[in-house]
Amino acid sequence: MKLSQLEQSIINTVSPETSRLLVAVSGGVDSVVLLHALRSLAESLNLALQVAHLDHQIRPESAADASFVAALCAQWDIPCHLESCNVPALAEQNKLSLEMAGRQARREFLQRLAEKIDVNLVALAHHRDDQVETFMLRLLRGSGQSGLVAMRVHQGIWWRPLLACSRRQILDYARQYKLSWVEDKSNNDPAFLRNRLRAQVIPQLFEINPQFDARIAALSGQFQREEDYWQEQIGENFATLLVSRDDGLRLDRTALLSLHPALRFRLFREALRQVRGDLQKIGSTHLQAIENQLTGRRSQAQLDLPGCWVARRYEILWLRAVAPELPEPFDLPLSIPGELELPDGRVLCASLQDEPEGESLNVVEFAFADLSQPLQLRSWRAGDRFEPQGMSGHKRLKRFFSDHRVELEERLKVPLLVSEKTILWVVGRRRSRHAVAGHDSGKILRLELL
Repeated sequence: MKLSQLEQSIINTVSPETSRLLVAVSGGVDSVVLLHALRSLAESLNLALQVAHLDHQIRPESAADASFVAALCAQWDIPCHLESCNVPALAEQNKLSLEMAGRQARREFLQRLAEKIDVNLVALAHHRDDQVETFMLRLLRGSGQSGLVAMRVHQGIWWRPLLACSRRQILDYARQYKLSWVEDKSNNDPAFLRNRLRAQVIPQLFEINPQFDARIAALSGQFQREEDYWQEQIGENFATLLVSRDDGLRLDRTALLSLHPALRFRLFREALRQVRGDLQKIGSTHLQAIENQLTGRRSQAQLDLPGCWVARRYEILWLRAVAPELPEPFDLPLSIPGELELPDGRVLCASLQDEPEGESLNVVEFAFADLSQPLQLRSWRAGDRFEPQGMSGHKRLKRFFSDHRVELEERLKVPLLVSEKTILWVVGRRRSRHAVAGHDSGKILRLELL
């Protein structure tokens, strides 16, 4: 028996992993045709089929759709897995559109079921017309070239064997085999942008170019090939940019700036994907915002993007799922002699001695008699100034932090040793010119940061 173009398309895309297969079936013509064709080819291709159907509870007739799929599978002797999800409630809870909430619920259901029943691939009934609509949607939403790749035939566990077939071919196949299916009335609802594209915009583009769908499919294929190349470049370059994964993701700004902007933007996407888990709601405007931050004059700046926080900290690009929590301000009395545990876990030891022993970044010595009591350890406040040893005059602490590239989040953690309003020591970083200890200055206050 001569194979149809649709069946030949399935055969052309079969991979070695296709043996155990879960088929997503909504009950519409696309998925019914896919299931029928796979069932016809199952013996020759050595396919073991199971079906998955999710009732979205969006339409009153959705339960009837589930019953239709169950009856069809019983008629064709194919195991069927049914599940129901209140997608409208999910959309409201997560502040998503019905379309997006339904997509997420479907994907989660199929991934969970595929793992549970141990199948190799999940077959989806997307076709060439769907590819055109997806391309146009992403174009309108500002996707870059990576997004315009649209859908692939093979993508992880997802297999789209009908992606090269038009909807007309699918309908012709359904009529040829006298198949029955259910119609989803929401596919005609103009409230959904995809439906308006399908009913209004795309038909006009076909009038301009009758081969419009083929051209878009070819363009998506071209983008896919180029994207494969870029993925190789990303893999080779990302490791050289990585500074740390200790708290989010930190990348080397200088190394990023040395790369061509085309590669740099793709590395932004990869960094966002690693931090967020996906790239949903990320568009070219967000990537441009990161680029502006990276190349701008401000050495410290931050952005709140969908599902991600991105900051420039001097020569570091820092990405986290959420902004870091700023430490609480503190103001602690220092006992002399004694030990004081600081909020960051370090300990400051205070002792009185007769002779100086020498200073370092973590050890300072003061002429005790020259100090006004009590001494406090507190956090930085706006407007703070101090007089660094070896300099004449005051210096704003904000400028000192900037000169020493102390990140904004770290500034509130730096303890300051204060006598009345005078900052004696930026602990662990720089002492002031006040109360310098000497051999003839009497008792010496020695402070050691552990």
